[in-house]
Amino acid sequence: MQLIMSPASPFVRKVRVMILETGQQDAIEEVNVTTTPLASDPVAVAANPLGKIPALIRDDGPAIYDSRVITRFLNERVNGSLYPHACIWEVLTLEATGDAIMDAAVGMIYEARFKGTSGASGDWIEGQWAKVVRAVEAINTRWTSHLNGPLDISHIGVGCALGYLDFRHPGRDWRSTNDALATWFATFSERDSMKATAPE
Repeated sequence: MQLIMSPASPFVRKVRVMILETGQQDAIEEVNVTTTPLASDPVAVAANPLGKIPALIRDDGPAIYDSRVITRFLNERVNGSLYPHACIWEVLTLEATGDAIMDAAVGMIYEARFKGTSGASGDWIEGQWAKVVRAVEAINTRWTSHLNGPLDISHIGVGCALGYLDFRHPGRDWRSTNDALATWFATFSERDSMKATAPE
């Protein structure tokens, strides 16, 4: 199989961490592409008509895309434990919250980068950051006990979302009012899978 990817993408990182945590790295070749909303890479488009990454080219079926689809497929492939049935709705909700943080944080970068200084909307960027702040605070107040439990996909999603905030928005301090989450993330970041996939 081939993972169409770029290491800077938090959605890609979520898949890559999941692959390492489930021991599937030898079965998946990483194909690094450069793709943007204004210039989609042909390899990415061939796998996903939207041109978005990640996409997974399978050996025995059509390519699949969206990080949540890929991680669910890979978990099923090895009969993994990252989508535990006993608390599946909580896991999926927290995973979606992590993905929403990524969406907003990536959107902020795109607004500034592709519209340029004169065309970018500061109000829109701050509106996206407000979403991030609310989501991070919600995880800190409602979900810390879950994050301190056994590893599942929501841990990986939240970890990659917070890592992306540090990577692309280092000047915005999400930690100052979220002590419990900051403590959890400091420990989670030390996992081998997180270290191996940290963007540079």
